Amino acid sequence: MHLLKRVLTAVVLIPIVVVLVLRAPIAVVALITALVALLAVQEFLHLAEGYDIRPLRWPTYIFVGLFFLLLAIATGLDTPLLSTAVFIYSVGFAAAIAPFVFLTIAMAQDDLRRAFQPAMVSTFAFVYIALPLGFLVQLRQQWSGAFLLLYLLLVVWAGDIFAYFVGKSLGRHLMSPRVSPKKTWEGALASLLASLVVGMLMYNYALPISSALLQAHLIQPKDGFFALQKPPLWPAFLLSAGINVAAQLGDLVESLIKRGADVKDSGAILPGHGGMLDRIDALLFAAPILWYYAAWRVMQ
Repeated sequence: MHLLKRVLTAVVLIPIVVVLVLRAPIAVVALITALVALLAVQEFLHLAEGYDIRPLRWPTYIFVGLFFLLLAIATGLDTPLLSTAVFIYSVGFAAAIAPFVFLTIAMAQDDLRRAFQPAMVSTFAFVYIALPLGFLVQLRQQWSGAFLLLYLLLVVWAGDIFAYFVGKSLGRHLMSPRVSPKKTWEGALASLLASLVVGMLMYNYALPISSALLQAHLIQPKDGFFALQKPPLWPAFLLSAGINVAAQLGDLVESLIKRGADVKDSGAILPGHGGMLDRIDALLFAAPILWYYAAWRVMQ
């Protein structure tokens, strides 16, 4: 029954996510991403209660919401180089002031010995969840942004699917039993190979895939990959491998947080998958890697 729920949820959500990534205006992408971020932050703050911490809920929600509002406003910048620069300034400023904002709010605590922990949790929630999801929004603004996001999702999803099924059927050697008792090295290797295969297929067929998406009116010309001359193979290979490793580490990190809070899932909003944080944990580490690659490419 659990597997059936997992598959049905994926069958419903994946087409919706793909269409949003490819077709939706960037401002809408920012709005939907903000909603996802707020749901994931809400689950994370609930996990923090398992560590005997009373989180600063509304200040955290407002801070995260304002960050994504700033990103939505900045979507009017059509030049990738300029939008990247504005994003970097915004991220740097938000990350720098977050500890001071939350520590200032925590001064209102009756017991000042318990003021640091809520501020620390709120700051971490912003850096751990909101910032990486913000990278996804800004990545969508880059040239070939829709294609890059599709590439990221397919590489991560392929790795996740093969890790689950291969690990469940063939897994014998546990990867990190204290953190995640069901993850195995066999599943991790299958995940890496699946991501490499999907990544290389996306690389080799980038032009026909982009052309098909354009003909289906799912992307605009600037959102696809239409370069006639392919770049060298090894960067795409290393990028796919790096994204997979980052995704697997993201999954393990969230498992560590849940293990410390003594819960199995971060929530129950997605049948068969758990909470929103359970579903996006791999993207939180993988998104900044692809964003850095895309930003570096724009700077060349």
